[in-house]
Amino acid sequence: MATGQLFSRTTQALFYNYKQLPIQRMLDFDFLCGRETPSVAGIINPGSEGFQKLFFGQEEIAIPVHSSIEASCATHPTADVFINFASYRSAAASSMAALKQPTIRVVAIIAEGVPESDTKQLIAYARANNKVVIGPATVGGIQAGAFKIGDTAGTIDNIIHCKLYRPGSVGFVSKSGGMSNELYNTVARVTDGLFEGIAIGGDVFPGSTLSDHVLRFNNIPQVKLIVVLGELGGRDEYSLVEALKQGKVTKPVVAWVSGTCARLFKSEVQFGHAGAKSGGEMESAQAKNQALRDAGAVVPTSYEALEIAIKETFEKLVEEGKIAPVKEFKPPQIPEDLNSAIKSGKVRAPTHIISTISDDRGEEPCYAGVPMSSIVEQGYGVGDVISLLWFKRSLPSYCTKFIEICIMLCADHGPCVSGAHNSIVTARAGKDLVSCLVAGLLTIGPRFGGAVDDAARYFKDAYDRNLTPYEFVESMKKKGIRVPGIGHRIKRGDNRDKRVELLQAFARTHFPSVKYMEYAVQVETYTLSKANNLVLNVDGAIGTLFLDLLAGSGMFTKPEIDEIVEIGYLNGLFVLARSIGLIGHTFDQKRLKQPLYRHPWEDVLYTK
Repeated sequence: MATGQLFSRTTQALFYNYKQLPIQRMLDFDFLCGRETPSVAGIINPGSEGFQKLFFGQEEIAIPVHSSIEASCATHPTADVFINFASYRSAAASSMAALKQPTIRVVAIIAEGVPESDTKQLIAYARANNKVVIGPATVGGIQAGAFKIGDTAGTIDNIIHCKLYRPGSVGFVSKSGGMSNELYNTVARVTDGLFEGIAIGGDVFPGSTLSDHVLRFNNIPQVKLIVVLGELGGRDEYSLVEALKQGKVTKPVVAWVSGTCARLFKSEVQFGHAGAKSGGEMESAQAKNQALRDAGAVVPTSYEALEIAIKETFEKLVEEGKIAPVKEFKPPQIPEDLNSAIKSGKVRAPTHIISTISDDRGEEPCYAGVPMSSIVEQGYGVGDVISLLWFKRSLPSYCTKFIEICIMLCADHGPCVSGAHNSIVTARAGKDLVSCLVAGLLTIGPRFGGAVDDAARYFKDAYDRNLTPYEFVESMKKKGIRVPGIGHRIKRGDNRDKRVELLQAFARTHFPSVKYMEYAVQVETYTLSKANNLVLNVDGAIGTLFLDLLAGSGMFTKPEIDEIVEIGYLNGLFVLARSIGLIGHTFDQKRLKQPLYRHPWEDVLYTK
């Protein structure tokens, strides 16, 4: 067991099993104390590597994350404290691994419920190798103004209230972490404050004992007064009694053993800690308090009188000139986290993203305000979901059915079109699904599938300006622009595109108005007089019929219709639909196990 100070202002720790809050509390304490370097050198998360972002004052820092104890100790050889937040199932094994590292001097085990047989092995190894185990079932320890373990001493407000940001003259040891916080407050009220505080943990076999730490405190020059808080159960306090009797402790000790109320119960009572259970008269709080009193410790008559006993003992040391006044200073302000500041109404922060189409914050996601359960229960289809997410409203059933027909008709157009060809070639190169899909989608544009928006835009402009088909086509010709939505590489006037005919038939049956579509048919009549392949293609049919849908539904204003066309909604339909086919071609090639594609020489014109 170590015989002097465990920690200093330069002590650094390795933190096992990442927990954001206790690490951030350690770093906030560092900043409060004016440390130059963070007390957490590294984090150990088995199976993970990288960095974790945390705050050191106002500065955001990256703390390394290691996958093993051995790697972290090798990377941070000056870090000699191991803070173990593993569960009780793995705490013993990870603690033993840490104790076996030559760089580790102190191991703090936070978990409760560590098997006693495992704890005994840890204790034996630590004592044989002059190392210190704090815990199990501990909150840890603290050296005021220097270093703290995990959640020791609680919140920053409590730490400031207890003046733990600077060292005092009192060494304190207890079994209880919760009572430690209470005593830190008491010590701050009636003395110049704490120098070091340790909670050894409430298990039957603690890694280090009350007397171990009292003997350490006796060897630390800055500690002038020792305060001990024990509890009924076990015989740990008697080792302190023997140390007092043998004169090993020369500094004044104020002690109290809690649990005197146990005698009021007719049967044996198990208090909060595993070790807080009296196993006979010697383990009672009364017997321990009397033994400590007889050995020379200052023992009050009750817990309520403990504060007065500490105060009087401290004042006596001051009168004797053994304690010099501590210079007070105002600690720096810890920046408040943005989330807590917003919650408390202290600040307001702008958002970075605006979303109006969906919301996932409630019990279930909503599309444009419609809960997911309603979408399923009311039998909504894909067209209904598109109307909610794209247009932010529930369109009439004929509109959503038209959207679904467009998707079905445009899902695929065979393996020879550019998009499908690109996806096929990419699939045969062994690429993943997303790469194959993107390869096909990237070909969509003015020459392949991307003319829906342009068709809607130009046909709408011509119709709204009352241009005749002749005026429209000839004006486009003068500008050197082909009429979008007109023309096909295969289809002719005597071999119309069946998809166009299906769309037109549906619209004439269900749409209130098809004025834009009929105008497109008139334009087609004129263009066919020029060439037999200048038929209305599927882009033109979808573009003009979508204009009829938007205008005829009565649910969109003219500016909204213009914006929908301008943004690219209609091309979005083609992209969505064709993705189905591109994915199908990708799966087809992979299922067929096709080899890498190489274009045949005979299909290339080699020329100078």
